[in-house]
Amino acid sequence: MRLSASSRLDYNHRMDHEVAIDAACYQAEEILRDGSSIHVRAIRPDDGERLLAHFNGLGQQSNYFRFFGFRRSLSDAEVVRLTRLDFDGHVGLAATLKDAGGERFIGVARYIRGAERSRAEVAFAVIDEHQGRGIGTVLLEHLGRVARSAGVTEFEADVLGDNNRMIEVFAKTGFKVRRSTQAGVIHVSFPTEETAQSIEANSARERSARAQSAAGILRPRSVAVIGASRDRAKLGGAIVANLIRFGFTGPVYPINPAPGDVQGLASYAAIGAVGAPIDLAVIAIPAEAVEHEIVECARAGVHAVIVISAGFAEVAGQGVARERRIRDLVRRSGMRLVGPNCMGVINTDPAVRLNATFAPVDPPSGNIGMFSQSGALGIAILDHARRRSLGLSAFVSAGNRADLSNNDLLAYWADDPRTAVIVLYLESVGNPQMFGRLAREVARRKPIVAVKSGRSAAVRRTARSHSASLASLDIVVDALFEQAGVIRTETLEQLFDIAALLSIQPVPAGARVGVVTNAGAPAILLGDACEAHGLQLPPLDQATVSQLRAYLPESAGLANPVDLTAGASAEDYARSIAAVGNDPNIDALVTVYIPPIVTNSRDAAAGIARGAAAVPAHKPVLTVFISTAGAPAELNQGARGAIPAYNFPENAAIALAAAARYGRWRARPRGEALTLSRFARETVRAVIDRVLTGADGPRWLSPADLNTVLRAAGIEIAQAEQTTVGEAREVAERLGYPLVAKAIAPGLVHKSDVGGVILGLTSADAVAAAARLLQERISATGATLDGVLLQREISGGIEMMAGVTSDPTFGPLLVAGLGGTMVELIRDVAFRLQPVTDVDADDLLASLRSSRMLDGYRGAPAGDRAAFAALLTRLSALVEIVPELTELDLNPVKVLAPGSGAIAVDSQMRVRPVAAARD
Repeated sequence: MRLSASSRLDYNHRMDHEVAIDAACYQAEEILRDGSSIHVRAIRPDDGERLLAHFNGLGQQSNYFRFFGFRRSLSDAEVVRLTRLDFDGHVGLAATLKDAGGERFIGVARYIRGAERSRAEVAFAVIDEHQGRGIGTVLLEHLGRVARSAGVTEFEADVLGDNNRMIEVFAKTGFKVRRSTQAGVIHVSFPTEETAQSIEANSARERSARAQSAAGILRPRSVAVIGASRDRAKLGGAIVANLIRFGFTGPVYPINPAPGDVQGLASYAAIGAVGAPIDLAVIAIPAEAVEHEIVECARAGVHAVIVISAGFAEVAGQGVARERRIRDLVRRSGMRLVGPNCMGVINTDPAVRLNATFAPVDPPSGNIGMFSQSGALGIAILDHARRRSLGLSAFVSAGNRADLSNNDLLAYWADDPRTAVIVLYLESVGNPQMFGRLAREVARRKPIVAVKSGRSAAVRRTARSHSASLASLDIVVDALFEQAGVIRTETLEQLFDIAALLSIQPVPAGARVGVVTNAGAPAILLGDACEAHGLQLPPLDQATVSQLRAYLPESAGLANPVDLTAGASAEDYARSIAAVGNDPNIDALVTVYIPPIVTNSRDAAAGIARGAAAVPAHKPVLTVFISTAGAPAELNQGARGAIPAYNFPENAAIALAAAARYGRWRARPRGEALTLSRFARETVRAVIDRVLTGADGPRWLSPADLNTVLRAAGIEIAQAEQTTVGEAREVAERLGYPLVAKAIAPGLVHKSDVGGVILGLTSADAVAAAARLLQERISATGATLDGVLLQREISGGIEMMAGVTSDPTFGPLLVAGLGGTMVELIRDVAFRLQPVTDVDADDLLASLRSSRMLDGYRGAPAGDRAAFAALLTRLSALVEIVPELTELDLNPVKVLAPGSGAIAVDSQMRVRPVAAARD
């Protein structure tokens, strides 16, 4: 299969078991630490010339380090041996780039197995001009992946003592490296099995590479505009005009075949004629001409391109192939691509001042990094941000996201000192596994606010098990965002409301809200909205009440909300806000103001600002200013600085509630994902590999195989044994009573639908009769009874369900909820993406409506919540070693009394070859 192992197309690198890889067809795209890209592929028999060119490109020292002595040439026999590989005992990978001279090798890595086939010697060589870019590290990661798939458990290498760069490559991998030195040669060996350290090292390298690649686009030193026009009404003209007007700090090179200047700048007939380094090229020409210009950009050494032009995958047909070609051109040439069909990028940093868009408005400078997948909507977003005075650190419209995506921007903004809040408009998530990993890390430091369109398009996949039929795209997006700490909004208005709050106010430490108002009705509306969204309006501390009573009129309401009445002065606002804001029972403060005749709005705003300055800095302050004129400028001129103002109480409540939920997520422990023991992993893999031997499609595990897999994973299941109608009596005596009899037949998934489950069997005669009855019922459906499963009946307990389904976009999804035959009707379930930590499992259970049943609802017996949560983490650990899993259902799971555990009563599992599962 063709496996992409890189940042571009995710492969679950947390897998303990590497699936079979056809190494001879291995291909991957990678982003390097400097932000450029390379292609990694298997070495082919036709690579002789490329290998020789690579050899000749090695400097004298590199040659000496690689061959432990200077080699002047490679013989024909050596070239054949190094390119005609069997990809069993000898595996070779090359890092390649394409330029005007075609594809060339810039790095080569290989391993050769010894007599002990579980061990292999590795060797690397990177040509001098590309050393120090992380190519050796990347090649080692990919070589390790191939090795694990092939059963190679240990790498070893001999390194000359002064080959510091190669020693550094091994040291930074995160593998457990062992060293020994003899006669100036360092012998290095390490297991190929991934460790927590190697996974983290890989993730850190990936995040850094992504951030650097985005920086190359947002912080270019020079920009060329291909399709530059003298007419500012045209796209190429508007882009040049924006670059000039916004004050880009580097040179701008208009590319236009017609002679003469473009908007006062010297123009060039082709990008190759510029004769100066170009970091970024913006392309605004017809789609059919874009491919040629990207080739020219590669020849000119351009680092990145923005394709404004439409006419690609968004129009289907030839556009899809056209987009694929330009994406491949960019990647093979080491460039990055924004778009196509996008609006461009903006960076408000005074050191850059880049506006490479055709937008008619410039956003104010600020601390919000904004990503929009839609170009057309991007213009509206910029306009709205300007009207609401929301300052941006950067804006990126990615269009079709053929290459650069929101994941690259997350990595960049995570460490950008000018960005405090990240805002995303998404039409699709792209690579959800990578998004989840990045967002989890970034959201620990900076809030991520996202609106994801397409809720109404959620369509259930065709599926047969409970777990699979419950999944829909939008539910999964919710789960992804919730796990990753992303604040999801319903509307663009909410997106701006929340961004306005988080960009200038701290995240609240809790959900307790204090309210100061001059009118009762809007305060009541605010209180209702707060309660509806999980916020509380607690009673004020008695000392605060006494303080308020000392100066407010008797008609004022001193409960929470504090109603100053319509006659409240600016000083009343200032003193009351300070008092309530300092109350120990309050985490956040909202002021409500309706302009009355007796108080000047500007004075009131100034009073609110003075009072806000006295509120502790760790408590957010919001204002509801109900006026068609909006909030006066005086509101933002106090010592505290800007205060977010909302037109209606509900807007403020929704924004504050979202911030409070985010605060709770950020304060919770990170959690740990369970890893099964090596013995458990080997047991599970032995079963799965045997079941899929010779399979060309999905297969359901037999009850016996599934029993082995679940028990190896530490999941308790009811004791059971498969038998025939004739032998049911004998098996029943061996198992003991009471028993349940279940029909086993081809295609039978929901047994209860056809009367395939008979409970309460307490004797051998009853079991024999039940077996015959099952045979009759199955025969009546036209099917054949393959056997009868006799299972010990588990009495009592709360019926829950747990399972896994595999989504083609999001990968494995763990689901849990209220179980039994009514699961699809009641639909009280929640999903989480892999891997599911112990904290994720607890949060999943807490999100269920039926969660209170586990605590003993209305006097009913409680359930063993901890045992059920542990079962979920074990399911997650099982998924990590069975990438072939497509559906797994445990329904019902009997959650017994606290301390008594949770037992799966019915189960089924379907797997298929991983190449098909990942198609």
